[in-house]
Amino acid sequence: MTFKRFLFSSFLVLLLTSCTMLDDMFTPYTPIPATETPPPTSTIVWFPPSATPTLQLLTTKAPTPEMRPGVGVDLLTDDFSDPFNWEIAASNHGSSNMEDNRLTLAAQSQVYMTSLRLDTFLEDYYAEATAQANLCRGEDSYGILIRANGGSYYRFALACNGTVRAERIVNSARVTLQQPIPSGDSPTGAPGTTRIGVWAVGKEMRLFLNGRFQFSVSDPTFPIGTIGFFVRSAGETAAVVSFSDLVVQEVIYTAPTIEP
Repeated sequence: MTFKRFLFSSFLVLLLTSCTMLDDMFTPYTPIPATETPPPTSTIVWFPPSATPTLQLLTTKAPTPEMRPGVGVDLLTDDFSDPFNWEIAASNHGSSNMEDNRLTLAAQSQVYMTSLRLDTFLEDYYAEATAQANLCRGEDSYGILIRANGGSYYRFALACNGTVRAERIVNSARVTLQQPIPSGDSPTGAPGTTRIGVWAVGKEMRLFLNGRFQFSVSDPTFPIGTIGFFVRSAGETAAVVSFSDLVVQEVIYTAPTIEP
């Protein structure tokens, strides 16, 4: 091989090699996307678990005791149609009269007026009657008399200031058995209507207004007697109250013995 031919061959090889390198340099580059794994999406917990509450044990209350035990059949009913069954009187100071099936007691200023049922002797019983205050204010009072013998009896009084009390009367001498206490069942002033009841067994007596227990007193002085009503004016004006629908029921009851 001649020297010229050798140079030509070398030049040709160099030229081909350079073209191949240029092709490699100008070949478009296609980027390869990253294959990185995305972070996991958090799951929303709509009802997260909570601690189970401890059940509270509720104590069972004892039943309310029966405050009128032993009440039975009717012993007496009075619709106040017969004036001969009651003390009826009239004066300038006060009056008791019967009209329209009502026994109405009226007392002038500072006057005390009563009416007792005649020829009636009761021992253990539950008595109930409706009282309607027509004219009554402040310290004026009215109510029911039980175990009455003439001028001696027990008196359960409703004052027109909304309080109730109990007293023992012996020939106009008064002994307080229950101090005045407020009651939501005692009307304040007039007009006002109340159902008055007294449960009397032995020496214990319980007052009820509109069927609700008010208080209990104990006194052995009068074991038997009749029943009646009263009205008293304590101020400068008259007091007028009507009574109706008297019912007296027997009570058969023996108080439980309390061991020491």
